[in-house]
Amino acid sequence: MGSAPSMLTQYDIEEVQEHCNNLFTQQEIVCLYQRFCQLDRNAKGFISADEFLSVPEFALNPLSQRLLKMVDGLNFKEFVAFLSAFSAKASIHHKIEFIFKLYDSDGNGRVTFNDVLGVLHDLTGAFMSDGQRQEVLVQVLEEAGYTRESYLLLDDFIKDIEVELLAKELLELTRYVIEVDF
Repeated sequence: MGSAPSMLTQYDIEEVQEHCNNLFTQQEIVCLYQRFCQLDRNAKGFISADEFLSVPEFALNPLSQRLLKMVDGLNFKEFVAFLSAFSAKASIHHKIEFIFKLYDSDGNGRVTFNDVLGVLHDLTGAFMSDGQRQEVLVQVLEEAGYTRESYLLLDDFIKDIEVELLAKELLELTRYVIEVDF
């Protein structure tokens, strides 16, 4: 797994598999390595932002610039760790932690009003004005018990999202029970 593309050894595969908490099978790791080598056009042993942008789905993603900050310069092991958040086997905690990093634009371990506003801007583009985005965000924060000056740490972020997911699941369960009874 040095700088030049080579075949993965069984040891390399097992090391990567352990690094990503066994979220990928050995065969999936081999496939990811082949894709990594395709993206690493200059065989440097890492993928640059420009190489990531060669993937059309990545380039078209409204959050691509934020994602680029997370992926620029990843070696293969880091590439697999990055992708592990997208695995069907990844825990909800792992996925939420990934989302937190995506929102935390300056990497200071806090998600602020401006961080969330930036994500909203990326997602809505010209469909909403800055004023509309701010108005919506202030309302959502107030409903959740936060102010414009508040910030979320990872634990807060996880707790708030898990509570929201649980509430949605309970609502769906309630709807199901009501539909079955009638």
